[in-house]
Amino acid sequence: MSRIAVVVKGYPRLSETFIAQEILGLEQRGVPILIVALREPYDPYIHELHRQISAEVLYLPEYISDDPAQVRRARRWAEQQPTYEASRALFEADLKHEKNPSRYRRWAQGCVFAHELPEDVTWIHTHYLHTPCSAARYAAHLSGRGWSFSAHAKDIWTSPEWDLRTKLDDAAWGVTCTGVNATYLKSLSRDPDKIELVYHGLDFTGFPMPEGGHSTRDGSGEPVRLLSVGRAVEKKGYNDLLTALSKLPQDLNWHFTHIGGGQLADKLKARAGKLKLSNRITWRGAQPREEVIKSCQEADLFVLPSKLAKTGDRDGLPNVLMEAQSMGLCCLSTDVSAIPELIADGETGRLVPPGEPVMLAKAIADLIRDPAERNRLGIVSSKHVRKHFATEPGLDLLAGKFRKVL
Repeated sequence: MSRIAVVVKGYPRLSETFIAQEILGLEQRGVPILIVALREPYDPYIHELHRQISAEVLYLPEYISDDPAQVRRARRWAEQQPTYEASRALFEADLKHEKNPSRYRRWAQGCVFAHELPEDVTWIHTHYLHTPCSAARYAAHLSGRGWSFSAHAKDIWTSPEWDLRTKLDDAAWGVTCTGVNATYLKSLSRDPDKIELVYHGLDFTGFPMPEGGHSTRDGSGEPVRLLSVGRAVEKKGYNDLLTALSKLPQDLNWHFTHIGGGQLADKLKARAGKLKLSNRITWRGAQPREEVIKSCQEADLFVLPSKLAKTGDRDGLPNVLMEAQSMGLCCLSTDVSAIPELIADGETGRLVPPGEPVMLAKAIADLIRDPAERNRLGIVSSKHVRKHFATEPGLDLLAGKFRKVL
């Protein structure tokens, strides 16, 4: 049976459980897959999900200098193909908009991709509309395959409109994971109907149901346990969270735990020290999914103060919020991007405006003092997310599309 090539930026990655979940779900539905990654893994752990995936992985050279001979062989092969002139024209049209080393790199990766693509691969599906999509698009044209995409967050909101329009119009079809994304991408496409909203959702089998009892910690005795899981990057809003924590009333007892790596980790730790918060914060770094689940079960409140980064980057619909909610953990976040598609303020969690540490501090303090309200929001949100954000409908839709080209 033929296979689908699923293109990702790196594999496996701790921060992309939604992609691993999708690949595994497609395999379970009888869709054979080849994973094509633009870079080797660098996370210190992998999730149990990754161990269950049987797909072969094809790694492309991350940089041309990684294997110049491999790139030369692929380019020589590409130049002999009847598809070369048309494919090269697509690349050169992109170069007129963006002439930089990254664009040449994507062309080289596309050549290697097409050259080394096994003959039994009949379709290319790329996650993200930015760099992985560029390499996948060139490879699709060089190799004569059709292609489609899944668009998420950063790839949409940090890409220039010309690039998005070019790819949207060239793809056979595409899906995206939030209503906000779908509305925007449809506005850029000549054929809006080719773009569909498909929530990632969650496979809830690995997430325990909420336990019968609930925490009565209210900040007056044993510390209320605050938790966040996310990369230490600007769009997660952790700088705002530290400011908010520094503004909490002195009489409240709390402890905050952060799980996740990221480029701003050291700066955040240093700032926590300046704010005299270090003894009330535990920085655990990157952890496997099993540790995330355990931490959620032990926590009283999950906080994710997402916001728009200066580059335009933003969260889509963070899986960690759905994961925390599924276990009955009350979530406090911000009304940015697609988060309100999951959390209704006061009904299935709490929302505050992004980039407002004072309002964030008040919401944290209110929820620390009110364990009954935390429990109510946690139970309601667990029922809501399990009913409306299961992964099966989206996986069934994708499997149906892929079966047509296998």
